[in-house]
Order: sequence, then structure tokens, then C-alpha cells
Amino acid sequence: MPMNRPTTVGPTNETPPSQGPSRGPGLRLGLFAPFALLLLLALAWSAGWFWLRGKAEGEIEAWFAREAQAGRQWTCADRSLTGFPFRFELRCTQLAFDRSDVRFTTGPVVAVAQVYQPRHVILEATGPFRVQQDGLDGTVTWGQLEASLHVTGDGFQRASLVTDGLKGTVTGADPSPIDFTVGHLELHARPTPGRFATDGAVDLSARVLRAGLPLLDPVLGGPEPADIALDATATRAAGFRTRPLAQELERWREAGGTVEIASLAAEKGSRRLRAQGVLALDDQHRPTGQLDVRTAGLEQVIAPLISEQLGARLGGDGAALIGNIVGQFLGGRRKEPAPGQDAHDPQGRPGEPPMKVLPTVRLTGGRVVVGPFAVPNVRLQPLY
Repeated sequence: MPMNRPTTVGPTNETPPSQGPSRGPGLRLGLFAPFALLLLLALAWSAGWFWLRGKAEGEIEAWFAREAQAGRQWTCADRSLTGFPFRFELRCTQLAFDRSDVRFTTGPVVAVAQVYQPRHVILEATGPFRVQQDGLDGTVTWGQLEASLHVTGDGFQRASLVTDGLKGTVTGADPSPIDFTVGHLELHARPTPGRFATDGAVDLSARVLRAGLPLLDPVLGGPEPADIALDATATRAAGFRTRPLAQELERWREAGGTVEIASLAAEKGSRRLRAQGVLALDDQHRPTGQLDVRTAGLEQVIAPLISEQLGARLGGDGAALIGNIVGQFLGGRRKEPAPGQDAHDPQGRPGEPPMKVLPTVRLTGGRVVVGPFAVPNVRLQPLY
């Protein structure tokens, strides 16, 4: 009977099944390389941000010092510079300015610039704003105020200010106090393309909505709020600095500066005004120039101002005659409507009084002259 062969126990020459390539130390380190690189970038960014903050603080200190040497003292209470990691935030619990001719304070102010766009600064300010100048005291509050300034190596590119809910009071004037309100205010300025380098020209745009000045309501014929829009260009404006206002205006006047009004539009209830022209300052520092004006509803305001004095000289029936003549003269001629406009309103606004062209309005020698008539009891005072 055959015997079974014994089973071999112990090492054999057979190769075990393959387990795949082994994971060495180099491969394991490669898995962490992206995280290490990210950590290095974060450390470099942090170091760069703190270095830039130190440089910015040095620039701010140097600017305050230069202003102080020029007689302009700025105070930023509890100043801090934060915003890590992507921006810089300069904060003041109160901002104050003091110069020989004017001083003012505001509430908290925050100026913000992104790290990647440090020359574009956004500013937010909280009231009240209090100012003292030439014996006048003013206090202004608002609901929200934002401003922005964009500069490059060639100078400013755009400056803007937008605010809502303005309320203000001025004391020290005659009469006093003078109260005013503004529902919405926008101011914008930019170098005039093609004219900034040669004429120092700056484009200006202003929008004022729901403005109230009770002091003028009796003169302008009603308590309705006013809307005002202005588009203009100021020449020789590139040299403006933070010197006293009188010095700035005199430098501008001597340089031949002008304000070219492309469009001035004002509305107060049913009364409307449109104007364009050029203004400047004469050698007595008074406004001078001329305006082309169209109005609706204002002839009832302007005519009595002129006929009152002229009629008083004639007395009796002469006063009524002069008033009638002046009223018809200042009513002007109606501007013909352009094609497509409503025949009853050249401005294309049915139901409102048509706009009428007034005689040229001139500011000369401290007087306001409408056609051949000088508006009585109105004197243009020097601005400084």
C-alpha cells in the first residue's frame, strides 16, 4: 500500500504575492507641500501687511507734521490703524482742525483703503460737524455721509461726497439763526479731460434734493423744498491747497480763474430756473460775469424787486405803469419748442408753466443787472 508523502514545513523558494510599491518618506512629504506653501504665503502676507502699516503710520505722522509747520493743526483722537489682512482702516474717535481763520470738529471718522488699491480711499464720518469762522458758528448733522478720493502719481482722479438728511444752523449772522435742511446732497469733481494740464480745469457736479432755507421762503414765494443741479468747470483750480480761503481765492483770481456753468437747474414748487454762463471775481473780490437765464413762475418774484424802486420815484399811477412794463419785459419771450416737445411746455413737461427767456443777467460792479434794469437793494459783497 503506497504511503503518503509528508507535507513539507518550513521555508520554501516560492515568491509571495506582490503588495504594490512602498510609500517612501518623499511621497508623504509631497502631500503636505501645498499646505506648507500656503502657510509660507500667509506668513509673507502678514509680514508685508505689518510692514506696510508701519510705513503708512510714518507717512501719516509726517503729513501731520508738515501741516502743523504750515499753521494747520489736525487732531485725530484715539487714532488707530487696523484692517488686517486685506485693507487699512484709519479710525479717529474725533477729528479736529484748527487754523488762524477757521476751526472745526467732527464725530468719529473712518478712512478705508484696500491693500491692493491704496490710492483709493473711502471715508465715513459721523456728526455733528461744528465750525467757527469770522464770528460765525455752524452746526451740521446728517444721517449718513460717505466720501471717496482716488489719486494717482499724477494727482487726484476723482473726488466725491454723498450724504443724506442734512440739518444745520448758523449763528452769529444778521439775522440769526439761519436754519437749513437738505434731503440729499452729492458733490463730484474730476480733472477735465484735455484741459487739466493746460488750464488746470476741474469738472464739478452737484445735486441738491429737497433743500429748505426758511429765510428765503418769503422772497421766493413759498415754503416748498428746492431741487438744484449744477454742472460746471472751474479753470485754474489745480493749485488749490489747504491754505486760508482768502489766499486760495486770491491766487485763483490772479491766475484768471473762471467758473464755466454748463447747466444750472433749480426748482421750487412751480417756480423753475435754468441758467448757463461764466462767472469770475473782480478786483474788489465780488462775483462778476453774465448768465443766460430761462424761468417759469419767477417773473412774479423778479419784477416787483425792480418796479418797487422805479415806481416809488414816480409815485401814484407811475408806480403801476412801471410795474406793468417791467413785468412784461421780464416775462421775456417764450422759447419755441423743439420738435417732439409739448407745445405748452418747451421742456416737455405738460401742465407746468412754459419756460421764458429773460434778458441777459449781468453781475457787474457789485450790482445784478437784468437787461437794462439793475435790481434795486441788491449789492454783491466781496467774498473775502
